[in-house]
Amino acid sequence: MVKASRGPRNRTRKVYRKRVREKGAVPPLSLIMHEYKVGDKVYIKPNPAIHDTLPHRRYVGKVGTIIGRRGRAYIVEVFLGNKRKELILYPEHIRPAPA
Repeated sequence: MVKASRGPRNRTRKVYRKRVREKGAVPPLSLIMHEYKVGDKVYIKPNPAIHDTLPHRRYVGKVGTIIGRRGRAYIVEVFLGNKRKELILYPEHIRPAPA
């Protein structure tokens, strides 16, 4: 019997899925062009068409805080329980959270 794979995209069929009206590889420009400042709260909502810096499924739906930039990517601080994690995400994978 072959052992099941436990890769990074394991059990993500529903998590990394676009809704019918969101289909297509190009995300809206308003999301890509949005400038985040240090301290801004953001939602982690991955775009599965953009594979670079795609966050792990355990972070999908979490709220994080912008703590810096790295190139065109943002460094986002997220807490899992009381553990602090830093994620490096492109703007395609984050949404501004209401203040």
